[in-house]
Amino acid sequence: MSPAFKGLVGRDLVLVLLICLFWALNFLVSAYALQEIPPFLYTAVRVAILTLMLVWFIKPPPRDQWWRMAAVAVLNGALHFGTSFLGLKLAGNLSSPAIVAQSYVPMAVILAWWVLGERFAWRTALAITISFAGVLVLGLDPMVLQSPLALVMMLLSALMLALGTVLMRGLRGVDMVSQQGWTAIIALPVLLAISAVFEPQGFAQLREATWVGWGGALYAAVFASLLGHGLFYYLVQRHQVAQVTPYLLLTPVLAVLLGIVFWGDRPGPAMWIGGAMVLGGVLVIAVRTLQKSRTPVNDAAPAAAVAVASDEAVAGNRQS
Repeated sequence: MSPAFKGLVGRDLVLVLLICLFWALNFLVSAYALQEIPPFLYTAVRVAILTLMLVWFIKPPPRDQWWRMAAVAVLNGALHFGTSFLGLKLAGNLSSPAIVAQSYVPMAVILAWWVLGERFAWRTALAITISFAGVLVLGLDPMVLQSPLALVMMLLSALMLALGTVLMRGLRGVDMVSQQGWTAIIALPVLLAISAVFEPQGFAQLREATWVGWGGALYAAVFASLLGHGLFYYLVQRHQVAQVTPYLLLTPVLAVLLGIVFWGDRPGPAMWIGGAMVLGGVLVIAVRTLQKSRTPVNDAAPAAAVAVASDEAVAGNRQS
């Protein structure tokens, strides 16, 4: 058995597959909901629900961490999710957003090298190149060419997440629940402000939304965010983060299948080839990370590392 997958058997394997299913279904559920609620307001409703569930359990971050927590919340909670849902709505399909969302992984590696001075070997550099080349190939698919702006939005969303991930590496003294809760609280007014400016008819649409729109936001908050991240947090306390993350690449695969079966996606050769290049590159990066990381999370990693892992895992959605 490959070292990247060693240790995840039995119940833990079922749990990681459940996480992937939660996150993959979020693409489908949100795609339906976005037909009734505009993207940034939909994201605001999602984080408002999450706030109501978590506000009773959060703790304030250390005083010197507030600025970093605020920056992470704006990048990850508001800009990342808002643009990712906008990209999903513009795309008109599930396949390309689910795959392109993974490009945040090579982006985060490059940013960590540029900002934090983290080094990587030639194999990782090759994997990064293949992933970005895969996005270019995927962009030639007829489904993507129908709305090139959707691809731009998904890449922008991935960049926001990559920036937030790098900033989160320095976050200290914030547990996973508090990190999720404060991200929701801080992101909510930002999202409402963006929606008020760019989605002037948003609240009128929200008032007319059916159970499909409200149910989508509820699913995104409860299953994709709360349960998905909660289960991931449980797993990374039992295993190295790098042992868990390769499994999460099942999320875009499941999302593509859901798109074909339920949404009517018809990926062409460019989508399959480009998608394989993107996901293959991300898998190599994940395996290389495992080879460099040998310290169990619950023995040596600070609480912030678990918080980073929880947010990075999103990738597959990272519509989560």
